[in-house]
Amino acid sequence: MKHPGRKSIGFQLVLAARLHRTRMAILLDEIGLFPGQEHALQILAQNQDGMSMGDLSRALHVRPPTASKTITRLAGQGLVERDGASPDGRVVRVKLTDSGREKLKRIDEATEQLEGELSGLFDNKEARRLRKALRRISRHLGEDIVAEGDPLGEDEVDTED
Repeated sequence: MKHPGRKSIGFQLVLAARLHRTRMAILLDEIGLFPGQEHALQILAQNQDGMSMGDLSRALHVRPPTASKTITRLAGQGLVERDGASPDGRVVRVKLTDSGREKLKRIDEATEQLEGELSGLFDNKEARRLRKALRRISRHLGEDIVAEGDPLGEDEVDTED
């Protein structure tokens, strides 16, 4: 029996996203991370001086308690460190440790592996069309979310090809 949603764009999009996340979770588990933790490390890698927890939560598009929980787990693994020595003592900055930078190399390898698996399914023209279609979907869905005050930022939607 065929699934009633098999001709639905939304159903196929959700299914593909779930399977992609599951596949990435398997690859991350092999290097000792949970899904989402890699994003925190990747964002921190772009900020050599570290960043505040508030800035990190905005960059991750999550609420501050979620970012804090992620950082607590990553700090427990020695991948990030917190610095509460801001002038007013209220702002906690987070930055990667050397171990965190080493872990990033393995994250990059896992990401490239999965991207290679996906890229192998399409020729260049098909891949370009798919990326463009997905960006169009993201822009459309993101407009309503941002308009309603959700923390999803415009930088989340990539417009380049």
